[in-house]
Amino acid sequence: MNAGDTAWVLASAALVMLMTPGLAFFYGGMVRVKSVLNMMMMSFVTIAVVTILWVVVGYSLTFGGDNGHVIGDFSAVGLKGLLAPEAITGTTPELAFVAFQLMFAIITPALISGAIADRVTFRGWIAFVVGWTCLVYFPVAHSVWFLDEGNGGWIGDKLKAIDFAGGTAVHVNAGAAALALAIVLGKRIGWKKDPMRPHSLPLVLLGAGLLWFGWFGFNAGSALSAGSTAAITFVNTQVATAAAVIGWLIVERIVHGKATTLGLASGAVAGLVAITPACGAVSPIGALILGVFAGAICAFAVSLKYKLGFDDSLDVVGVHLVGGLFGSLAIGLLGTAAAPSAVDGLFYGGGAGQLGRQALANLAVGVYSFVIAFILAKVIDLTIGFRLAEEDEVTGVDQVEHAETAYDFASASGVRGALSARPAPTTDNGSTDASEKEGANA
Repeated sequence: MNAGDTAWVLASAALVMLMTPGLAFFYGGMVRVKSVLNMMMMSFVTIAVVTILWVVVGYSLTFGGDNGHVIGDFSAVGLKGLLAPEAITGTTPELAFVAFQLMFAIITPALISGAIADRVTFRGWIAFVVGWTCLVYFPVAHSVWFLDEGNGGWIGDKLKAIDFAGGTAVHVNAGAAALALAIVLGKRIGWKKDPMRPHSLPLVLLGAGLLWFGWFGFNAGSALSAGSTAAITFVNTQVATAAAVIGWLIVERIVHGKATTLGLASGAVAGLVAITPACGAVSPIGALILGVFAGAICAFAVSLKYKLGFDDSLDVVGVHLVGGLFGSLAIGLLGTAAAPSAVDGLFYGGGAGQLGRQALANLAVGVYSFVIAFILAKVIDLTIGFRLAEEDEVTGVDQVEHAETAYDFASASGVRGALSARPAPTTDNGSTDASEKEGANA
């Protein structure tokens, strides 16, 4: 056991934990006023639900042995046997690894919520998180990350597809499910007719900043040690994200004539998504190239929903599915054997083999996640109800589902009314001073 590695893994777990509240702010700022609390609640309740699932059975099914290279076993149910001092993963206590991987399991379903903003029941969302996490996330994470020299998952161990920190297991996985839910639940009332602009861009920037900060734990923490691999992935994460911001803003400037705050925040997230699978496979220059293209490609991809006719409320498909897929495929192009993953891509003379492995892995995960999410959403909608009633959606999901509102406009109106009702100041001769009266009214 190494104290430095243990400290780094635990600190990284805390950083990744912060990403889900960051996601709540990011998504919460992007929705309309009547949906803010529900949007943020969907992320926060996912923390609670997935934590319980992970401790009871999730860790065991993901990392507790292997069954057919697609799922774990029940050997570590309830984290049985992991309290012993000899329970070590690499150079850290296994419970540190449990905590770190838990945070990945939490944020993955939380990402999906952005695609269905404004229009789902809270009970339906909780049911979906339980079902999708158990049926999709646990087996996919096992297939990608359970490595045991020939006895591990079929994607990472058998196929040898690379996913350093979650491009396939997290982003393509969540993005495909988001597409399925957007199709099953249908469009928001007024979609493409009513303005559905973000209600608070400062909240969006706050969320993006927290995500960017936490992502260093997401990527560099996946090295599971405080060494050169963590340092390389840390630098690549920063470089790709910065480059993606520039790539997105360039596209915005060319297409719309303006560089926007929302575009900057979205570009940062697109870069973070794309570098996630490749952070241990590319050089810093490769990360820069990857980031610029990721930002530009995702900026174009978010408009596909209007052409294809599905209402992905907060662009989960355009950013996470497309960004995660691009970043994963980029390993087959920009990967270098000098990086920790030690694979040369096509541009480094390695041929097209790795590119094919990356494509197959992402196709399999994307199709599986889409199909299961589609069926699960249909079942939930037909049983306990998933889509809000039309009148409830118009009223606002915050009022209907939580009996709360994010902002107390009534109190604000009362303050303004009291201010305007104050008598205007007068001069010594009793007449009202015009400039002071104007100031009082304002």
